[in-house]
Formats: sequence, structure tokens, C-alpha cells
Amino acid sequence: MNTNLQRLFSIANRSERLAIGLMSGTSLDGLDIALCRINGFGIHTRITLEAFQTIEYSPQLKTELLSIFAQQKISLEKLCLLNTQLAIIHANSILNSLQQWQIQPKEIDFIASHGQTIFHAPKVNHPNDIYPNATLQIGDGDHIAVKTGIITISDFRQKHVAAGGEGAPLVAYGDYLLFRSTQEDRTLLNIGGIANLTYLPNKQTTLNSISSDIGPGNTLINHAATQYFNQPFDNEGKIAQSAQINQALLQKLLQHPFFNLSFPKTTGPELFNWEFVEQALQEIKPETPENIVATLTQFTAEAISLAIKKLHAHQATLYISGGGVKNITLVNAIQQALPTTNIKPFEQLGINPDAKEAVLFALLANEALMGEPISIANNPTVLMGKISFPK
Repeated sequence: MNTNLQRLFSIANRSERLAIGLMSGTSLDGLDIALCRINGFGIHTRITLEAFQTIEYSPQLKTELLSIFAQQKISLEKLCLLNTQLAIIHANSILNSLQQWQIQPKEIDFIASHGQTIFHAPKVNHPNDIYPNATLQIGDGDHIAVKTGIITISDFRQKHVAAGGEGAPLVAYGDYLLFRSTQEDRTLLNIGGIANLTYLPNKQTTLNSISSDIGPGNTLINHAATQYFNQPFDNEGKIAQSAQINQALLQKLLQHPFFNLSFPKTTGPELFNWEFVEQALQEIKPETPENIVATLTQFTAEAISLAIKKLHAHQATLYISGGGVKNITLVNAIQQALPTTNIKPFEQLGINPDAKEAVLFALLANEALMGEPISIANNPTVLMGKISFPK
């Protein structure tokens, strides 16, 4: 048997695996690296987060990524080069983290790499009927595998699309396997660049759980903070807290047709971008940049609460993860819009909220090695991820 396949077979037969989960989201702020110890698979999966850190992208790299991110026209040469360069950067980040944690690469069974989404194109978002759902992530798995010497599982979203899904959100699989409860209804809200949620009724089966993107997360707030205040984000929501919400602008933004689509659905910065905001600002001009930040913060909170109400999930306990949980003004606005909803710290579920998505991709990779396809709500019944060998 091929030695690579022998290694894979050996890993799959172990009762416990040590894995690295990687996640870089639409905020383009950096790479989340989660060291996970995994026992079992499927509904018997148990994951322990052994270590975690976020490696910030350099300003130069972020600028390079923005040159090809969520745009209709880009340099094909730049796309090709960044696909390789980003993989090498990710591989070096893994090796540096392992050195800090005093762990040898040979101790790691596999890497699960989400990659960096640069364009997300579900059919509902593009006008050409001859094209299907599509999505594209860069950060080649072969380069990560060769550079680190570790088996790498990557490019998860393509199988979801190939099997009839929209490629996002994928958190439904991990949320159901790790966080389902027979004691309470749960809504697991992740506020990254885009906001998504998984609703898990306490009497849920895999079919009546639901996971969906629900609108903007941090992306518009971050852009406004950068453009007007030269800050990468609104720290703790202090800018928004000190300003006034422009109700006319808020209502204009809430007229976006995405909010009328049925669940599940997916979106990205291809829809919720600064051009969308500027179109609204041409009609309605708030008095100050502070008011724009405040209005975008309220818009994000309203979009989130609207989705929860439509799913009749407002009585479920709400657990929030992602960078948006640090925006106190945003979280308070969500609570005010959902006065009967009990919001609890995500840490109570046993996972660092910043690490959640990196952990969930480690779980998806573990399923690719160990599991059987599982049906979750309206998601395709598939196993996801392409396997890259280091030799």
C-alpha cells in the first residue's frame, strides 16, 4: 500500500487524534490556529481545545488580499501568486505556533485548512442562469502539507457546492455534533465579517435544525471605522455608543432584498460591501461619521434580530461567538431588539468563542477521515475536504 495511505489509515484507526484547525474569515484580520485533541466522530465526537492563537495579517498582506477580494475584476496573476503565497504564510504560522507550544510537527495527525474566501457566488446572487452556485478559497493545501510535513485537509466548501449546497455556512455540521442539547433550545450566533447562526431546538433532529447566513457582521462597521477614524474596528463599540442612529438611513439599509429570502441562505461582502452603503448615503446623509458607525452597528443588530425572530428562535438561549462579541454596543443592541432572549457567554459551551470556527473545521476534517455523511437540516449529506499528502 502507498505509504501515504498507510499513514492515513493508521490515523483513522486511532481512538484519539491531535489536529490543527485553521480559519481566516471575511474580516481579513488574520489566521486563527486551534490545536485540538479529538476523540471519536459523528455524534460521539469530543474535542478539547489544547491551545489557540490568532496570527494577524500584515498590512501589506491584507492590502494584497483586498486587491482580489469580493471584486468582479482582478489580476489573474495576483490570484495565482497569492494562492501559493498565502499557503506558505499559513504553513509558517503553523510551524511557529507549534514551536511556541513545544510540539513537534510529527505529533500532529492532520491540519484542517479553511483557506481564505476571495469570492462567494451563490446562484441567487448572480444574474446568469447558466452558472451554478460557486465559491472560491485560496491558500493551497498541497503547499501547506509539503511545507509543514503534515497531512492537510482543505477546500471544504467545494463539496458542499458540488452536492447542491451554496458553500456556506458550514458550521451547521459542527454545531449539531458538538453543541446540541436536550435541556434547552439554543441559537449559536457567530459574528465574523458576515453573521451566521445555527438554531438547535432541544428536541431537534438533524432535519429540524437550521443554519444560515443572516447578513452583515463586522464587515461594514470595520470599513467605516477604518475609513473615517483610521481604526481597524470600533473598539468595544465606543464610537457607536457616543453617536446617534439615523433612522432614515437604517430603514434604507434594511430594504436590502436579501432579508426577504427564505432560510437557509448565504451571503458575503459581494453583497454587503461599502458600495452598498455609499448608495444609501447618496440619498441620506447622517450629520457625522460617528452617526454612520452608530447606524451601521444598529443595522447589523437589526439584521441579526430579524433573522432570529423569523426563525421563531427568540426564546432560545443565545450564545455569541466571533469578533463581534467584543463590540459591547452591538451586543447590547441585539439584546434590546430581543428582550426575551437569554444571552449567555459562549465559553459556557466549553470552547473559546474566538476559536470556534477553527475548531469546527478541525471537526469537519476529522469527519472526512472517520465519519459517515450526515444529514443536517437542508444541507447536503456529504463529507467535505480534499486530502493533501506531504510527500
